[in-house]
Amino acid sequence: QVQLVESGGGLVQPGESLRLSCAASGSGFGKNDIRWYRRAPGKQRELVATISYGGRTYYIDSVKGRFTTSRDNAKNTGYLQMNSLKPEDTAVYYCNVPNNSHWGQGTQVTVSS
Repeated sequence: QVQLVESGGGLVQPGESLRLSCAASGSGFGKNDIRWYRRAPGKQRELVATISYGGRTYYIDSVKGRFTTSRDNAKNTGYLQMNSLKPEDTAVYYCNVPNNSHWGQGTQVTVSS
């Protein structure tokens, strides 16, 4: 099992940026993909971005060009750089790896003027 701790969220105005971090302990990320999810109020959790061990990335259409995910395999840490934030990005953000039943507490991102 991988234990995950997300951090870096906060309250920002539209157009501003945040950088989220995802620290893994236990068995660490290994060679797994790192997946970023979010759950907006009243909505189901959705996949936002993924990054493979080798650095291949995927983004949902609504964040393409604004969000960038990266990872430091030596530090067992993943990152989600979020630029040009919009109110609709408001959500609790989580990270996870495939087939891991443990979920961290997430980090709240609120975009509001």
